[in-house]
Amino acid sequence: MIKIVVCIKQVPGSTKVNLDSKTGTLIRDGKDVKMNPYDLYALEAAFQIKDKYPKTNITVVTMGPLSATAVLKEALYMGADDALLVSDRRFAGSDVLATSYTLSQSLNTLKPFDLLLFGKQTTDGDTAQVGPETAEFLGIPHVSYVNEILSLTDNMIRLRSIYDTYEETVEVDFPCLITIEKEANVPRLPSYKRKMKHEKDTIPMLSLSQFEDQDPIHYGLSGSPTQVEEIFPPKHEQVSIKLSGNADELAKKLAAILVENSYI
Repeated sequence: MIKIVVCIKQVPGSTKVNLDSKTGTLIRDGKDVKMNPYDLYALEAAFQIKDKYPKTNITVVTMGPLSATAVLKEALYMGADDALLVSDRRFAGSDVLATSYTLSQSLNTLKPFDLLLFGKQTTDGDTAQVGPETAEFLGIPHVSYVNEILSLTDNMIRLRSIYDTYEETVEVDFPCLITIEKEANVPRLPSYKRKMKHEKDTIPMLSLSQFEDQDPIHYGLSGSPTQVEEIFPPKHEQVSIKLSGNADELAKKLAAILVENSYI
């Protein structure tokens, strides 16, 4: 039996998001949200492993408010076996470090596991740090930017990662954590039959009181060493210039503008 855990996240469905001016964090009210697109590739990687090795169990985990159960159910409809929601008001406002630590504590409750899968990054943070930091807190090896899973046995996995200027093939012993690139596969769609089967499933929830480390100073805003100093909407300014004259005059005026702005 290969035990895989895939960590996924609910993210804003558009660029129009609301921010808390006091904490500098996103307001996650469950409206206009979706599964982080990069996590779909991590899920598909797990499903492809199960296609080849049927004795595989896939558990999906997300950290977020109760509304985040929607992405967990989506993963169940796609092919996951089990789901777990990590939720507690004291986790609110977590930066990447506090998020990674919270996930590591929740994943400790699922041991033993063989393989942890993360998407390369999230569209609301784009740090690509949560996966590797979670592995560090767990004390297990990790490989980022995995483009292809070449093979695996009962105790190791062979991977190919592509970086900016080179690529590498590595073998990593279980348990380990990997982050998946979007070029790795094509995610499958949710199954209608599985939706009918799992639509009324109750998703179990894990809170701080069930962690080994229950010190609230390590979580949420208290456990986040990075703080947002200022939030402001981007400015979209357009300056229009109206030119007049005959063709030769307009050509000269346009050329002068292009030269002044270093376009030519």
